[in-house]
Amino acid sequence: MLALGAVTISIFLKPPGVIPPGGSTTICCICQCSYGSFVLYKGSRRLHTLEQSGSRAEFSISNATYKDRGTYSCHYLEGGTVLARSDELDVSVEELRLPRPDLSVLPEHEVTAGAAVMFRCTSAQPSTGCYLYLEGQSRAQLLSGEQGDYNLSHVQKGDSGRYSCQCYTINASIEWSAVSNTLDLVVRAATPATLCLLLLHADHSTDFTCCTVTTLAKQ
Repeated sequence: MLALGAVTISIFLKPPGVIPPGGSTTICCICQCSYGSFVLYKGSRRLHTLEQSGSRAEFSISNATYKDRGTYSCHYLEGGTVLARSDELDVSVEELRLPRPDLSVLPEHEVTAGAAVMFRCTSAQPSTGCYLYLEGQSRAQLLSGEQGDYNLSHVQKGDSGRYSCQCYTINASIEWSAVSNTLDLVVRAATPATLCLLLLHADHSTDFTCCTVTTLAKQ
């Protein structure tokens, strides 16, 4: 049997974001494990043993109420022994009163590894803060600037995935928008020639010889 700490669990919401009353989401737990069971906790209270499909287990929240708010975690067990505990996942249930924002990405949704991209979350509501979500991640990225921009200077394959954003205002209380449209970012592997061009773009003093050599080598 594996020792505690030898297995790691990731936990996230699918789809991510603040849930409206009556809405639905799924708590997903994933680990690199072959058998055993997942147990879902809310705070220190044990809720359910989750049905496992391969290395993944899911718990659905449907027709959400304010009672579903809270901090959730997953434990992985084999033979009744806890081998791993996930990080905590905050689930929020709130009325969604603000207009739905629009998410865009520049220069395009399909880029080469090493390139720079910018996500922009645009809300019709003034003076909002916005969060950027990547499906499969439990933590959201707080966007900066009036328009809600987030820059990735050197994207990698691990940055690929489905993104969305959600905005809020703080007045007498926090008010939330619905979650935006989703965007799928695809990061392609970089070829040697592309890597050289990226270096030239980042550093104008780079010798052009590397690109010439790469081009000749491919002929």
